[in-house]
Formats: sequence, C-alpha cells, structure tokens
Amino acid sequence: MSNAKLWGGRFAESTSEAVEAFSESVSFDARLWRQDIAGSKAHARMLGRVGVLKEADVSAICDGLDGIAADIESGNFVWDTALEDVHMNIESALTERIGEAGKRLHTGRSRNDQIATDVRLYVREAIDALCADIDRLAEALRALAEREADAIMPGFTHLQVAQPVTFGHHMLAWREQILRDRERFTDARRRANRCPLGSAALAGTVYPIDREWVAAELGFDGVTANSLDAVSDRDFAIDFVAAASQLMVHLSRWSEELILWSTPMFGFVQLPDRFCTGSSIMPQKKNPDVPELVRGKTARVTGDLMSLLMLMKGQPLAYNRDNQEDKEPLFDAHDTVSACVRLYAELVPALAVNRDICRAAAIEGYSTATDLADYLVRKGLAFRDAHHVVGSVVGQAVKQGIDLAAMPLATLRGYSEHIDEDVFEVLTVEGSVAARDHVGGTAPARVRAAARDAKR
Repeated sequence: MSNAKLWGGRFAESTSEAVEAFSESVSFDARLWRQDIAGSKAHARMLGRVGVLKEADVSAICDGLDGIAADIESGNFVWDTALEDVHMNIESALTERIGEAGKRLHTGRSRNDQIATDVRLYVREAIDALCADIDRLAEALRALAEREADAIMPGFTHLQVAQPVTFGHHMLAWREQILRDRERFTDARRRANRCPLGSAALAGTVYPIDREWVAAELGFDGVTANSLDAVSDRDFAIDFVAAASQLMVHLSRWSEELILWSTPMFGFVQLPDRFCTGSSIMPQKKNPDVPELVRGKTARVTGDLMSLLMLMKGQPLAYNRDNQEDKEPLFDAHDTVSACVRLYAELVPALAVNRDICRAAAIEGYSTATDLADYLVRKGLAFRDAHHVVGSVVGQAVKQGIDLAAMPLATLRGYSEHIDEDVFEVLTVEGSVAARDHVGGTAPARVRAAARDAKR
C-alpha cells in the first residue's frame, strides 16, 4: 500500500484517521510559519554556500518559500492536518511549487532541530515584543507616580493601616516589580538565543554544514554546544513561561489592590468606565472586570508553567513526541500575559485618585504612631519603652475616637514628660511622609526625584 507521508517509505499501511486527528499539530503550530520559513531560507542558503545545493536550487527554494509566505499572509494557503505539522505543510507545498529542488531542502536537518529553532525564534520575538509592552507600562506607572507624588494614603501590613505613604510611592513599588520581570525576560532571551540547526535528529549531520553562519543569519548569539541536548531542550520555553508567571503574579497583586481600592469601603480610586462592566440585575453596579480577569488569568499562566514542567520531567534524551505538547501552553501564556500587560498600560494612566479619601484613611488608622515612638527615642527614651508609651496613647485615642494629632498636649505629656509642643510636627501624616526623605523613601521630594531619574 502506498503512503503519501513524506516519511512514509518505511511503512506498509497508512496512518489511521483517528491517529492522524490525535497526533496532528498543525492546528496550533501553523502559528510558527514565519519562523519556519526564515529558518528554512537560512538553511538553504547555507547549503548553497558549502556546496551541498546548487545555487539554482537555493534560489528556487527561497523564491518558493517567499511565495508560500505571501499566500499564508493573505489567507490563501490551505493547511492540511494529514500533513501533520507546520514543517510538512510548508515543505509539501514547496515541492509542489518548485519540484525536485523542494525535496532537497531537508538535507542535513531534521524536524527535531527545525522545531527547536522555530520555537527559539518565536520565544525571542515574544520576549522582545513583551519587553516593549512592559516598558510602556513602566512609563505609565512612572508618570502616575510623579503626578501623585504628594497624595497621602495609608500603607498597609497585614491589610491593616501601618504608616502613611504616598500614592506615587506605591506606584513606584509596582514599577520595581515589573522591572524585575523585565530582567527575567531579558535573561531568558539570552539563554534562548542559541541556534540548534545542524543538530539534525540527535547526533548532528555528515554534511559539511556551517552552523555559525546560519546562527548569524538568523540573529542568534551562537550555536548550541551539544546535539542531543539541542533537539530535546525546552528549558528556554519554561524560562519564558516562568517569567510570564511571575509577571502575572505581580499583576494579580495589583489587581487585588485595585479591586479593593475601587470599592465604596475604600474609595481610593475610580477605575475608568471603559475598563468596567455593569450588572444584569443591579443597575448601580460598576464591576472591576479587567482587574478581576487579570487576577483570574494568573491561574491560567501559572498552569501553563506547570504543564511544561510536567511535560519535561520524565523524558529521556533526546527528542520525544511529547514535546509537541510544549506549544499550546507556551502560546497561551504569551497571548495571556501580553494582553494583560497591554490593558494595564492603558488603565494605569486613566486611574483617578481620590486624594481626600486616601488621606482620611491614613489618619483613621493612627498611622503616625511609629513617628511618635521615633520622636520619643530621639528625646532619649529607649525604643521598647517608647513603644509601650505610644501603645497606651493610641489606646486612649481609640477610646476618645480622635486622631493622635488632635490630642491635647497636656494629655500627651501625661504619658511621657519627654513630649513637648514640637510633637505635633511628627503627628501629621504630611510630616510623617516628609520625614522619610532618603533614597527609596516615601517623601514626596524623593518620589519626584525617583520618577525623574526613571524618566532619564
């Protein structure tokens, strides 16, 4: 029985329809067509340079691949699941277009090193695009921090009011998180940017190939060092999705804060209407859908990471068909994290901060109690004694339902003779934040300076 598969010479019967449907990957790996064509053109040119292919064949191959690329771009290319994957679809179409020369393209390579190259190219491009999106988001946070550098709000620990900070300081904290994420992506890109082409199926090839030329042609920093590892390695994909997972965890934390801050109980911020939806039954509702969905999609991306880790955990060297399953979690993580970052880059500049409510919340929580303790320490009291004194003062303020700054001097002096009239300079929330005037501190002057430095 004849077999139409490009690899079918060994087989006496055709693949069953059920197996074809189960094992095809073109329904999702067709997404790699640009990378596949770029790798094939570089491979063909290299084979021409070393004398394995005639220049006429190289020209025909490259022209044919360009024509296929144009058809795919325009939507005129028909993908065939019977041809299994992106590679076989393109190679089959090439041979149909240019004849014998198309059959020579695969000389000196395997689908194993071909797909490893394609996915590395994809990850590299995904990282470059995502880093550009992160830069936009980082700039949005920087600009918001500068705008709200002196907007006082409560800082929290254990979700309890701790000390006053500025809204701008809080936004710069968010910015620090995603700058670390960017570093992780950059580091992942460096490791991914090695070219596997030339590793062939697992052992290399007998042809006089020039791997370094192909790597340079495709923009890689160099070639992979071991053919067995090169065709079976998916660490670079795991690195990417791990960095994406960490980024999503950061966005999820932001989402949690925005969801809380936008409730009537907090009222710290107003989310733009265009990022919210209403209720089908309660006409007053304004639901923070984008932050909620980002928080939810974090589970999806971290799940993609777990899928890749479990995919690789039991595989012996070298390539195994299991690795076909790397692409869907990779693509899903990329699509999800990119969409979330882009949405937040649009949402952040449009946040409306309710300054009066934020300041009132900082006052309500006795957030300057630590400032009073520090004041007593500067007056000569040991910190533990100062801590006890201030705890007693706060207890009295709670009973009276007043802020520390509203307590009479005589009452305060009843707790410590070290307290003088200058105490009120440290008991206001403005005085508290202004006093933290050092690198990394929440003082408005420091926040503005940090925002200016970040812009430079």
